[in-house]
Amino acid sequence: MSWGTELWDQFDNLEKHTQWGIDILEKYIKFVKERTDIELSYAKQLRNLSKKYQPKKNSKEEEEYKYTACKAFLSTLNEMNDYAGQHEVISENMTSQITVDLMRYVQELKQERKSNFHDGRKAQQHIETCWKQLESSKRRFERDCKEADRAQQYFEKMDADINVTKADVEKARQQAQLRHQMAEDSKADYSSILQRFNQEQWEYYHTHIPNIFQKIQEMEERRIVRIGESMKTYAEVDRQVIPIIGKCLDGIVKAAESIDQKNDSQLVVEAYKSGFEPPGDIEFEDYTQPMKRTVSENSLSSSKEGKPELKFGGKSRGKLWPFIKKNKLVSLLTSPHQPPPPPPASASPSAVPNGPQSPKQQKEPLSHRFNEFMTSKPKIHCFRSLKRGGATPEDFSNLPPEQRRKKLQQKVDDLNKEIQKETDQRDAITKMKDVYLKNPQMGDPASLDHKLAEVTQNIERLRLETQKFEAWLAEVEGRLPARSEQARRQSGMYDGQTHQTVTNCAQDRESPDGSYTEEQSQESELKVLATDFDDEFDDEEPLPAIGTCKALYTFEGQNEGTISVVEGETLSVIEEDKGDGWTRIRRNEDEEGYVPTSYVEVYLDKNAKGAKTYI
Repeated sequence: MSWGTELWDQFDNLEKHTQWGIDILEKYIKFVKERTDIELSYAKQLRNLSKKYQPKKNSKEEEEYKYTACKAFLSTLNEMNDYAGQHEVISENMTSQITVDLMRYVQELKQERKSNFHDGRKAQQHIETCWKQLESSKRRFERDCKEADRAQQYFEKMDADINVTKADVEKARQQAQLRHQMAEDSKADYSSILQRFNQEQWEYYHTHIPNIFQKIQEMEERRIVRIGESMKTYAEVDRQVIPIIGKCLDGIVKAAESIDQKNDSQLVVEAYKSGFEPPGDIEFEDYTQPMKRTVSENSLSSSKEGKPELKFGGKSRGKLWPFIKKNKLVSLLTSPHQPPPPPPASASPSAVPNGPQSPKQQKEPLSHRFNEFMTSKPKIHCFRSLKRGGATPEDFSNLPPEQRRKKLQQKVDDLNKEIQKETDQRDAITKMKDVYLKNPQMGDPASLDHKLAEVTQNIERLRLETQKFEAWLAEVEGRLPARSEQARRQSGMYDGQTHQTVTNCAQDRESPDGSYTEEQSQESELKVLATDFDDEFDDEEPLPAIGTCKALYTFEGQNEGTISVVEGETLSVIEEDKGDGWTRIRRNEDEEGYVPTSYVEVYLDKNAKGAKTYI
């Protein structure tokens, strides 16, 4: 099968077909190019996706990746990054092995096609020229033959006419002979041109055109083979990265299999374990026995019922709160938040055995209210942190023991790394100085003294810091005593309810020497309250009395901040009714609280501001 013999007369169609073949090749190149763009875009999106979910450095998010599930997710992100890299490899290989190569081949193909069809058109023009020459000689031969025939007829006519002179006959004869000779010459010329044309035509259809069409056929077949090879390369480029993509997927599977739920649970324990012991049993409070509620049971003061009185030595008596004076603190903790009860219908104590009360609510010890105040948001970890404006203590004493130990250990490790870094820098400077001493032309040794002294000073400072944190760490781990015996002996005694109150705060406090202690003894807790603040929060004098009052009815102060009174009892008024229906009174010098204004008859001193009587 040859285009030269089978398609000898389809020059124009072959020209269109070969142009279509080049268009198909260019279309395939465009397809591959768009595929490479897609691969690049996909790889970029995968990388951006992986980067988006990578943990940010020096952030809380980075700490979460200590869990095996998070580590597996991080490994998945890294594998996806490598997966994206393989798609970039696909794009690069397709561009270099297919797109660039085919684009160059298309240019060569166009040039070869142009050359072949140029030769074909040249052959066509030649055969057409030969054909025109043949036609011209043929028409000339035909014309000469006709002219010779007319000349012969004219001669014969003249020869037969007796009236024509012999000269005219001779002239006609000569003219006829001339025309016959011209016809013979035209015949010979036509025969020669016809023979030459036939030769050219045979060569054209049996030699030139077959050769040209054969070249075009070979060119077209090479194009077809080339596009097939490109398609194979297209598949091979994908196939080459499949093992690596498989490894990426295997890495994701391996990361998923490495997830250990037990290990993650243990990490949660290590991260949030406080080191405290669970609270003990709550003592039963017997409300069946008649008892008088006083401010000692609802505030930080002691009662007269034989309980130990809380006393502070020296200037420590007013230092329970750095921002609130003692009397205001008592007011804050003991002020009732409900409207006062109406006076009883009968003045007889028997008519209202317990006295009208504000809306019923469960009786709670002061420690519960104190705990609510201490655990409200934002949480106040310790008294000293209040004075510092809530900043984290240097020794992490605001943290539970186990968390504090981990923080201190991490701090010690960081300081040791910094010391090693500074030590390496000092050694490098020392070596450089020795080089300068041996080769003064390289530099001045004295110029390094300042830097060497600075590095040495930094090392010394870091070592002191390390020793300080190691001491705190040793104290937490039990290698050093947390409190001295002398400090323990100086501590006073607390009553049971106040002890529970202070214990709740002491778990998140800082000791005077900057270390954390887990001592639960009353002496240690009392010492913290007595010594943990500066002298600016000294004790202040009790509020002066502004008058007296007489109880009209018996009132049982069962709510926090209230005080019980008996009908006919006389007490001191230290704060009049502010419009909320409650009057603050004092019994003796150590019992204070609020009673409904309608339950007492108030007699204010005339010198007191705004003195008036409530009945």
